[in-house]
Amino acid sequence: MARNVLYPLYQLGGPQLRVFRTNFFIQLVRPGTEQPEDTVQFRIPMEMTRVDLKNYLERIYNVPVAAVRTRIQHGSNRKRDHRNVRIKKPDYKVAYVQLAHGQTFAFPDLFPEKEQLPEGDSAEGGPGRFLEEEQRRTSCDPRRGGVPDWFGL
Repeated sequence: MARNVLYPLYQLGGPQLRVFRTNFFIQLVRPGTEQPEDTVQFRIPMEMTRVDLKNYLERIYNVPVAAVRTRIQHGSNRKRDHRNVRIKKPDYKVAYVQLAHGQTFAFPDLFPEKEQLPEGDSAEGGPGRFLEEEQRRTSCDPRRGGVPDWFGL
């Protein structure tokens, strides 16, 4: 037996009552060119509009958004397959989100450079000792006349 469930009628311009799990996946992208500190670049699906992206960031992630600009990046078709037929990469949409006044964003440094220790200062002997050991092990015996070690009895 099916129950009749009454949902509120849709009214034009009415606020949405709930935020459901979205069907969109957005990717934070490191910009290829220098951007202002308050601008963040995303790669979004072609079906997503700038209003959808603004609502997505404000309601789900509580990020204050001032403006959203979008463009469509056409995929290249320079590559060819084994039959010499062009292969086209899919198109995608790029969104530039300008954060609200006073907000800044710096792309996180996921792989920071480790501090270089002077050679031989680490507990295991350092990289300098390893390189010396490797050179000594792989150096040729002058009595063999340039014949590699693996070629012999």
